[in-house]
Amino acid sequence: MAVYTEISDVELIDYLKQYDIGELHSLKGIAEGVENSNYLLSTDAGMHILTLYEKRVNVDDLPFFLGLMEHLAKNGLECPQPVALNSGEQLSTLAGRPSAIISYLDGNSVKRPSNTHCRQLGEALAQMHLAGEGFAIKRPNALSVDNWRPLYEMSGKGSNTVADGLSTLIENELTYLEAHWPKGLPSGVIHADLFPDNVFFLKDKLSGIIDFYFACNDMFAYDIAICINAWCFEADNAFNVTKAQGMLNGYNSVRQMNDAELEALPVLCRGSALRFLLTRLYDWLNVPEGAMVTPKNPAEYIAKLKFHQSVNKASEYGVEAA
Repeated sequence: MAVYTEISDVELIDYLKQYDIGELHSLKGIAEGVENSNYLLSTDAGMHILTLYEKRVNVDDLPFFLGLMEHLAKNGLECPQPVALNSGEQLSTLAGRPSAIISYLDGNSVKRPSNTHCRQLGEALAQMHLAGEGFAIKRPNALSVDNWRPLYEMSGKGSNTVADGLSTLIENELTYLEAHWPKGLPSGVIHADLFPDNVFFLKDKLSGIIDFYFACNDMFAYDIAICINAWCFEADNAFNVTKAQGMLNGYNSVRQMNDAELEALPVLCRGSALRFLLTRLYDWLNVPEGAMVTPKNPAEYIAKLKFHQSVNKASEYGVEAA
């Protein structure tokens, strides 16, 4: 989440007339994240999240994102819901941007996940993969292996200003992953961005998942690999195998990974690390002037990528073949 587009009081008051949520109490920008402009909105009806979809978001994808939240909730997953306008529509326009109001999910994200948090995350991820079955709208992953080389080329040699030799590291890894990326693994709807700031807890019990704006159709094991990178490393980028084992055991307690998924896990973790290295690299080098956003340092994912390059089998992540 972030704030790129400012909203005037006059615009907002007029905008809220389209909804049956009462009058405005307050509006506060949310600085975390990198994709859209997000605000914590308080009205007579309570707390909501107001999202303005920025230029990097394809408007044609919005029915997928909003419909998916409804579908997942109907199938038992705790997640926010889009608030309908008086017209019944879910999308409107505010400050020249497509916009939506989303229900507020109670809870807080954790800065330093424990083993218990990681196990609950694994369980919730598997629940989401199962809950996504039957969702009619499809959305390809726009940030998968075929898209990484063009994304890298947008940053170009500027990568070496972040770390010496980074361009060579990336180019060699792209070549490897393009040749070894797995195919035919179990697939469906994945979150694709399930970092700790997108998972809420209440009294150390997982209360829900938010921010589905990277969700797409792809391999379930790739979603698991993203979570290994996001949840199972310490602040110094040291890998914590106990957290990974807890997360994977939690996942397998709900949906059992098959042997092919486990065999592919090391390369999927490498791919996940490269994907976030590339997007963070681009954002680091291209911060919009005046944006209320803090770009994330890509150095974290350089370290994670190098770790995964040393991994040969899934057991090194704390899980054995089924």
